[in-house]
Amino acid sequence: MVEGQRLVDIFRPTHYDIFLDINRETKVIAGKTTIKGSATQTAIILNQKYLSINNVTVDGQTVIATTNDEDETLTFTAPEPGELTIVVDYTAPLTDTMMGIYPSYYQIDGQKKQLIGTQFETTAARQAFPSIDEPAAKATFSLAIKYDEHENETIIANMPEEKVDDGVHYFAQTVKMSTYLVAFAFGEMQSKLTKTNSGVQIGVFATKAHQPSELDFALDIAKRSIEFYEDYYQTPYPLPHSWQLALPDFSAGAMENWGLVTYREAYLAIDEANASVEMKQRVATVIAHELAHQWFGDLVTMQWWDDLWLNESFANMMEYVAIDALQPDWHIWETFQTSEAASALQRDATDGVQSVHVQVEKPAEIDAIFDGAIVYAKGSRMLVMVRSLIGDDALRRGLKDYFEAHKFANAKGSDLWAALGKAAGIDLTAMMSTWLEQPGYPVVNVKVVNDKLTLSQEQFFIGDGVDQKRQWQIPLHSNYTDIPELMVTQQLELGDYEELRQVAGTPFRLNLDNTAHFIVNYEPALLQDILNHVDSLSAITQLQLLQDLRLLAEGRQISYAVVVPILRNFAASQSGVVNTALYQVIGNLKKFMTPDTSEEKAFKQLVNELSASQFVRLDWHKKPAETIDDQVSRPVIADAALFGENQKAVASAHALVQENQLNLVKLPADIRAIVLANEVKHFGNQELFDQLLADYRTTSDGGYQRDIMSALTKTSDKALLTQIVSHFEDSETIKPQDLRGWYQGVLANEDGQQLAWDWIRNDWDWLEKTVGGDMEFTTYITVTARIFKTADRLSEFKAFFEPKLETPGLTREITMDVNVIASRVTLIAEEKPAVQQAINASL
Repeated sequence: MVEGQRLVDIFRPTHYDIFLDINRETKVIAGKTTIKGSATQTAIILNQKYLSINNVTVDGQTVIATTNDEDETLTFTAPEPGELTIVVDYTAPLTDTMMGIYPSYYQIDGQKKQLIGTQFETTAARQAFPSIDEPAAKATFSLAIKYDEHENETIIANMPEEKVDDGVHYFAQTVKMSTYLVAFAFGEMQSKLTKTNSGVQIGVFATKAHQPSELDFALDIAKRSIEFYEDYYQTPYPLPHSWQLALPDFSAGAMENWGLVTYREAYLAIDEANASVEMKQRVATVIAHELAHQWFGDLVTMQWWDDLWLNESFANMMEYVAIDALQPDWHIWETFQTSEAASALQRDATDGVQSVHVQVEKPAEIDAIFDGAIVYAKGSRMLVMVRSLIGDDALRRGLKDYFEAHKFANAKGSDLWAALGKAAGIDLTAMMSTWLEQPGYPVVNVKVVNDKLTLSQEQFFIGDGVDQKRQWQIPLHSNYTDIPELMVTQQLELGDYEELRQVAGTPFRLNLDNTAHFIVNYEPALLQDILNHVDSLSAITQLQLLQDLRLLAEGRQISYAVVVPILRNFAASQSGVVNTALYQVIGNLKKFMTPDTSEEKAFKQLVNELSASQFVRLDWHKKPAETIDDQVSRPVIADAALFGENQKAVASAHALVQENQLNLVKLPADIRAIVLANEVKHFGNQELFDQLLADYRTTSDGGYQRDIMSALTKTSDKALLTQIVSHFEDSETIKPQDLRGWYQGVLANEDGQQLAWDWIRNDWDWLEKTVGGDMEFTTYITVTARIFKTADRLSEFKAFFEPKLETPGLTREITMDVNVIASRVTLIAEEKPAVQQAINASL
């Protein structure tokens, strides 16, 4: 094949009849797939992976077929081109890699059970059936599934079940769709069902390890999300049902299979009565994200994986649009600012980062581009920027036209810009190419030069970066009138500053509401003018100031010592988003501290002073009629108080544990993780460790599991940390999907870092074998780089990972992360004295 040629150009399927006979006992799948389609040549190439081919016929004639496991192909020659019917008999393994068709394991009353499910994105459908496993190769699918069926088991799929004949479950033919969206599951399940106003049946499915009430919240959000999207897109949901399924073992957060969306249990089944606001927001946005995909990604799909952003960036924005409409009291766009915006700005400032639109060919490369901070977070910021520029009405009109033009087919990024631009009467293509095709983002420097207010743009880097003179078309969104809407040049002179300031009567600001993907570096006098009016600024603007100052300090454009005294300006805020941003900055200052030293003691004193009065105000318990801001702020403030060794906080957290000693899961969910961490750090012992680890193994509450993980990894007892590491490869205790969190927790603990670092280096081959086919695999490198901060660790990181630079899918991550650690080492060495001095001066 010619490099870059797609298999769909040789053979275009129109319909698949897929029969699977799945034996859980032997872990063998016997399959027969019939593919109808049209060939442009006689040499046919299909995708397959791990399939053992028994026989291939073309139009009833047996042909000789060869498999190539490296290329993941099945090749044979057809008698002639044109319309063909291909039948492949084969067997395949039931995997344990959370890819393809695989079992999820769980327990009920000590009895081990399994639920069979699927995960085919990006290129794992070929592990289940031979196909043209490319997004553009859309076809219809008819599933027929037989399995070693037991009493009280349920099977579900993309479409409704039509009949059962001799143990074979037949499902209705799907609409035209991509291979990676095919899905089914079977096992013992419970469910709750409802219907939308338009008659779409909504269902939530989970194992019987969960309480039935844990399905209610997701059912409500799913129903209302589908109703919202049908109205917003002005395009009907095209399937008869929308099932949401919680899988006990699931590598991603969730997957948008058309009609059968799959989730991690923690992102679907929750106890709403004892769930934090943050957890409810997380579950709601994940559901809304996946259901946004039912149109954006499923109905209209990217032509190829280089336009992955077209699926993910849009769904990432729409989850916030939807939940803001469904739950306006949550102020969900504030969460967008503290999560998506912060993540994108941090990651996108490292030289070598991928652009949102990026060329990929091989499967390992495809998995590697699922960079949450870029394709999801930065991409969604791009779309928020477009929405702000063209307005919601034009966005909705453009989307309706886009869906109508490309439904049941494929599209490219240019198709979206054409539709939105036409609806808005704006040429978006030139502007958006500067954001999507280029990595990184600009810092806009604001200065008064010869009495003139002057702007200039340059690429912003954290660490070493090669300035390639990139420019962006920047929506300035200023609070001064007569300022251009777009900055399309490297420099811009705006006029006499004093006159502009007098007319406006307020400090000059750019990027109002922080909707565009750039940061602003105001010269000191202009920054001080803004800070002098900080109390009158919106919560988002205050967050933006803190976020931009932190990034400028990370990028060495200002000193961190400048940031420290500013923190007190925000400490009394009752805004959840401001408190979150403030303590994100404070969290970043921790890297300058050496444990158990006088400088750390001074820093903790400062954190205690900043948080003490807020802790008294909020305390541990939710109060009648308190605001969402208070509920968001409480865990942030309490965590700061505990870090600052506030004695009242430490003692009262201990008392809470004592009161709930026999049922720790009943601790208030919003503060449970930090209360348990306090107990482990200050009052921990083997007995508490064993109790929490036993709870971790047996609970079906994903939130409680995550809280236990967070707490146990903070112990200072090296014997207990050694016990944790001994369970890293014990899937009965720590499922592979959850291992990264445990590894990161121990690595971030000064007392456990060597243990975790030795483990990953010694057992890398095991890790690669276990999760290497997963898009999460490279993030083990990312989280390691996020923690290391010494020259010795940098040398060790390079010694271990640089020999792996040629490994497909790892090259970019390793190269970037060497830069990330190196820049942190340099920053700490050069800034530490000034930061310590600023902290002492602030006390």
